[in-house]
Amino acid sequence: ELTDRPIEVDADTQTEAFLDRPPSPLFVPAKSGVDKGTQIDTDQVFNFDAEVKPILEVLVGKTLQVSMLEVMEEEELAAIRKRQDEFEQMRNAELMEVQRLEAEATRRFAEKQRRIKQEKERTRLQQELKEKVAARSFAKSYLSELHSNVFDALEETGHFYDPVRKEVSDDFLPWLMDSVVTEVDSVQTAHALADDLLTVALQKAIELQAAETAIYEAEQARVAAEKKRLEEEEAERVALEAAALEAAGGDEPVEGADGGDDA
Repeated sequence: ELTDRPIEVDADTQTEAFLDRPPSPLFVPAKSGVDKGTQIDTDQVFNFDAEVKPILEVLVGKTLQVSMLEVMEEEELAAIRKRQDEFEQMRNAELMEVQRLEAEATRRFAEKQRRIKQEKERTRLQQELKEKVAARSFAKSYLSELHSNVFDALEETGHFYDPVRKEVSDDFLPWLMDSVVTEVDSVQTAHALADDLLTVALQKAIELQAAETAIYEAEQARVAAEKKRLEEEEAERVALEAAALEAAGGDEPVEGADGGDDA
């Protein structure tokens, strides 16, 4: 008979409360070999604690010693790196100062050379001007005499002279030459004043350069003294570290000897 719902039956049971389920027995595989036995003396049995104690002490001591040496080496390397960084900073600062002083000295030398070149050029122009004035004066005297001689000769021969030319030669040219001479004297006076100013300026520049040189030499001496002091401190520190390492190296055989006695 077909139905939509299967037939259900209720059933229940109850165990006694004071009875526990017995434990499951352990699985014991079946023996496949033959049992054998032996007997040894108790004095010959290996005592692990007594036998391994000296070896363990040596290993622990050696490990601690190596660890301490590694820690000291790391601290020493860190100190060396720190000191090297400080030295690099100091060296860079000194190099920048030296470069600045060199640039200043180069600039001063270039300025000095430029001033010397200007002075030479001024002297040359002044000499050329003097030569031109002398040549003009000589030409004036020579031409004036020649002109007089010509007019004298013309007058002697009965020729009439040109009034305008006569006026120019007698009045205008002397006035012009006097004006030129006066202007040249003014220019020479101005040049003399300029020479005095340049002389004073050059003397002042030489004094400033000497002062800067003295300051630079003093700074170089101070830097050398500071460098020497740093080198002495570094040598003293290296000596102390070497003495400490030698002391640590001298203590190592004592620990090894103790380990041998314990063993």
